[in-house]
Amino acid sequence: MSRGVASWIGFILIAVMIAMIVSQQMPQADVISIDEFWRHAEANHFAEILISDERITGAFREDVPGRPHGPSATRKFKVNYRVDRVAEVEAQLRKVCPNTKISYEPGGAPYTQLLIGIIPWLLIFGFIWFFVFRQLRASAGGAGMLGNFGRSRHRVSNRETSGVTFKDVAGVDEAKEEVAEIVEFLKNPKKFQRLGGRIPRGVLLVGSPGCGKTLLAKAIAGEADVPFFSISGADFVEMFVGVGASRVRDLFKSAKENSPCIVFLDEIDAVGRRRGASYSGGGHDEREQTLNAILVEMDGFDTSDQVIVIAATNRADILDPALTRPGRFDRRVEVPLPDIKGRLEILKVHARRIKLSPNVDLMRLARGTPMFNGAELAAIINEAAIIATMQEKDMVELEDLEEARDKVRYGRSNRSRAIEEKERLATAYHEAGHAVLQTLLKDADPLHKVTIIPRGQSLGATMSLPEKDRYGYSAKWMRATMRVLCGGRIAEERHSGDISSGAAMDIEQVTTLAKAMVLEWGMSERLGFVRYSPDPRLEGFINEKPYSDETAHMIDEEIRRLVSEAFQDARRLLDENWSKVEAVAQALLKHETLDAEEVRRLLCGETIDKPTLSGILAQEGSPPSGESSKSAKPTARPVSSNGLPNGPVPHPGMG
Repeated sequence: MSRGVASWIGFILIAVMIAMIVSQQMPQADVISIDEFWRHAEANHFAEILISDERITGAFREDVPGRPHGPSATRKFKVNYRVDRVAEVEAQLRKVCPNTKISYEPGGAPYTQLLIGIIPWLLIFGFIWFFVFRQLRASAGGAGMLGNFGRSRHRVSNRETSGVTFKDVAGVDEAKEEVAEIVEFLKNPKKFQRLGGRIPRGVLLVGSPGCGKTLLAKAIAGEADVPFFSISGADFVEMFVGVGASRVRDLFKSAKENSPCIVFLDEIDAVGRRRGASYSGGGHDEREQTLNAILVEMDGFDTSDQVIVIAATNRADILDPALTRPGRFDRRVEVPLPDIKGRLEILKVHARRIKLSPNVDLMRLARGTPMFNGAELAAIINEAAIIATMQEKDMVELEDLEEARDKVRYGRSNRSRAIEEKERLATAYHEAGHAVLQTLLKDADPLHKVTIIPRGQSLGATMSLPEKDRYGYSAKWMRATMRVLCGGRIAEERHSGDISSGAAMDIEQVTTLAKAMVLEWGMSERLGFVRYSPDPRLEGFINEKPYSDETAHMIDEEIRRLVSEAFQDARRLLDENWSKVEAVAQALLKHETLDAEEVRRLLCGETIDKPTLSGILAQEGSPPSGESSKSAKPTARPVSSNGLPNGPVPHPGMG
């Protein structure tokens, strides 16, 4: 239940409670006959009598026998008798009961009494009107009452307010070329009408999160200098049936009135999912009504309507076919991850806003950020500026950019975290096992650096960087990566004779790789060139496995075999090179962080000559971090859920 609905229900309950209290506390008058009235009058039982042209009312005295007493007792009465001669009745009453207060009111008195009885109810309904309907206006997003629920919540911007053009979009040159004709159509529609051509009515931008789909849509509007109507798919869906469809109609009506323009529907999969029982559970669905309204509105465009609909999603596989057919979203534009050239251009765009040192080589940073998206690259520039500012530097240097890269991808380094010496030793051997195998296996990604400084939720990390952008996974690379992932547990067990939960993330990644090899990529000779993974578009609504129980047993055996082979092969390599593992582990305990060149020198039997952390701290008069944390309790090691590695993959074995 939404917060707004809960507020309305609460207001109504309060109003009902107030009404009940008022109705209980309001005294009710007893109805008596005219004969009873005169008997009580002769017995002097009345405290006051009010005579009007319509009726006689009043109140009993508190000491009248047989009447209830107390401040909350009912003492009022009324006589259902029309008084014809008021003056005679009043004179007779003054003779019968001279001590009673007798008064006369003209004919308007009943209306006054009626108004007095209505006032509490008017206050109650005024309370409901003020609070509940004000909440409705707030939910509707503007002035007005219930009708404003159907008003669209779109935001309108133009080139002056956004200031985004194609110059601000980098790394997606092919996508910019494909949408350039839309800009040309918005600027010069007659050019296309000359030969009878029709510009696409809709453009679907597809790409992973952070690739720049929204930025590209804004750049199209900015380049064409037309209004930009933007709204999210989630803004269409409300608790009231029909609100989404009404907002769609209002959005497209506003767009046609302001044509030429661009309508941008972000996260279109929120309302554009494939229709059917597998998705909506059957029956009526508000999202389905909204989708139908979008389809109808896009079909209602005339050739003269200069309205281009641009939608963005990272789940194009679950969109309804009626939405993606020609005539609606005619064109599908892929917005991929940037390659090395695109990353360099993106870094240059964002580096214009900061003071960069002349010695910084952005190409080096671009080479060291494979599989990073545009949002991550922008975050690297911003984080580097923050790091340099905190260190009171005049300009951002390369070391700030590299630290920002590691922070964005792997998390912040926690040098102050207290770690027990035994835990620190186990972490060093764990990461040394990863680093040695990463260096020895030629099919694995090159080692970037290894550290036992806690970063993010990990107590240590072995970081690798692919030599180039990866758009697919080879079997050799996956087998080598599985062996690297097994190296941490094996080295830790051989050194201490015990194992810990530090390999939880390694186990998860190894299992994920093995499952993908068997279920999706046909890399098992026993199971053959067959896909056994369920259709991801079904999203778990169909629980039946697309294979038999015998095949399921074979799949389990193949996954276990791949993981066991990787584990045994990794154990053999580490046993043959255990002295190298010892050298790397001792160097990590001494220096805490080693880069790829330093690890290579250690594996060749050389030594590392550079200042140690303990020596630097001793010069400053502070105890080494290892000695200061011997009595600290070991840090908890949460398990994170990562999918397949798609870039610089850390092996935070002790994290």
